[in-house]
Amino acid sequence: MGFVNVAWDGGIHGFVLDTTVHPDYRRRGFALALLNEAARAASDHKLEWLHADFVPELEPLYRRAGYRPTNAGLLELNVGTA
Repeated sequence: MGFVNVAWDGGIHGFVLDTTVHPDYRRRGFALALLNEAARAASDHKLEWLHADFVPELEPLYRRAGYRPTNAGLLELNVGTA
């Protein structure tokens, strides 16, 4: 019904990627449960930070999961290439 990936930098930072819930199961708390499980697993592996990028409409979900806004940089690559 859904999944979340956690990438790791080999140190203390993890990165939440691709949090997805099948459309038939959305708005039932599964995404929040997946994010909470990702945080628990990252903590169990002694990670100190868990980063996530998300579209603005998902901010309420990530805030409920305990994420807070941060400053970050983004470099767009291969702009205008076919």
